[in-house]
Amino acid sequence: MNDEINYTNNPLHGLGLQELLTQIVDHYGFEILYAYLNINCFKTNPSIESSMKFLKKTDWAREKVEIFYLYKFKNLPRVSSEQFELPPRKRIIPEGQTPRKPAELSMEDAERVREKQALKAAEHGKTKHFRNSKPYGERGGNSRY
Repeated sequence: MNDEINYTNNPLHGLGLQELLTQIVDHYGFEILYAYLNINCFKTNPSIESSMKFLKKTDWAREKVEIFYLYKFKNLPRVSSEQFELPPRKRIIPEGQTPRKPAELSMEDAERVREKQALKAAEHGKTKHFRNSKPYGERGGNSRY
């Protein structure tokens, strides 16, 4: 009996990190990647080589980029909550799902996504920074937040 799972329908199967990064940078550019992913390697002196170094040693960032590749660049439908718990390279893409044209992304959309994430985080109490509507420098006084 073979317990091995077939991952060949996953677009990440057999795709190296450098090729993945090259594809999304060629299509979207570093500015859009930083706007959507908020990973500094895409903002500060961005290059494929420096991004590769960072992503190879930082699991959370690499997974974030792989998720972006699957659901923005390959434009696959979102996965079930069970599959969502797995790392992107271990996810099983159902037979009928095939990659589509890359999603159209803009800086305006990235800003809306960030605002939505900030509100969601504030609602769940994960960060205190968003509870006060004033930016850091405008809080005044010695108030603690």
